Amino acid sequence: MKQSRFWLATFLIVGCALLRLAPHPWNFTPTGAIALFAGATYQRRRYAVALPFVAMLLSDAVIGFHSGMPVVYAAFGLTVAIGYRIRERRESVPVVAAAAVGSATLFFITTNFWVWAAGHATYAKSFGGLVDCYVAAVPFYANDVAGDLFYSAVLFGVFVWAERRFPVFAQRSAT
Repeated sequence: MKQSRFWLATFLIVGCALLRLAPHPWNFTPTGAIALFAGATYQRRRYAVALPFVAMLLSDAVIGFHSGMPVVYAAFGLTVAIGYRIRERRESVPVVAAAAVGSATLFFITTNFWVWAAGHATYAKSFGGLVDCYVAAVPFYANDVAGDLFYSAVLFGVFVWAERRFPVFAQRSAT
């Protein structure tokens, strides 16, 4: 990635990470979109993984740490991998939207399973208790999907717009 593209992507990620600190509805955050965008945008995998994790870690330092962080970070690591998969089609609105919904769904399934399995709530250790846990989390899932879609549209949209509007951000053609 050219230096200018790297800094544009980094600026967008940091800007969205700061929005996590602003008041917002539960789970309507940019974190899933940040991980998806990083995976689809950064040429070097170490940046694609490290930058969203550092942004999350710094915002978690302000918001507060919790025992579910390894599960949350693992889900976002998988979201970076989804971003890798859409790398060549990141300008396609349906592809980005499907990836955003998929990453929100992955996050919903993994984190709520952890809540149930870790016994951090009053759900019975049965299939019925697991279903109750997922049902109780549906409003959060709706906000997660909405946040991932909204912030993915912002991140990918601004990046693609900048690539087209300003030649300094355009990808180099293959030679």
